[in-house]
Amino acid sequence: MTPPGASVAGDNAGAAKMPPAVSVCPDVLKNRRDFLAAARARRQAMPGMVVQARDRGDDSPATRVGFTCSKKVGNAVARNRAKRRLREAARAVLPRAGRPGWDYVLIGRHAATATRPFDALCADLETALARLHQGAAR
Repeated sequence: MTPPGASVAGDNAGAAKMPPAVSVCPDVLKNRRDFLAAARARRQAMPGMVVQARDRGDDSPATRVGFTCSKKVGNAVARNRAKRRLREAARAVLPRAGRPGWDYVLIGRHAATATRPFDALCADLETALARLHQGAAR
């Protein structure tokens, strides 16, 4: 029995009313090859994280970012917490401070990434990006 006001099985009118999901976060690096390429490029150590950056040199306007934490950061819960914080910092900072056509890898640090105040973590990322782009031509 169909409740009153419910759409018929073939009617997709309800789905059309939903707005599309909008993601502000840059594209995410997932291939080992991309992480290794970033590891060979420029890097900047900060109190809350280490940032690796490389100019891909292609015509793609996409800014890509990857996140990693070693077992030195802690157990799986601590590593995931650190990566969540890095993800949010990247979501807040990269749209205005990142450059199109660049790959960034954010590496969590032991006992610093998870405990550092979020404002300081974002400031660390902004400072690291400014230093990395300072010597880069473009």
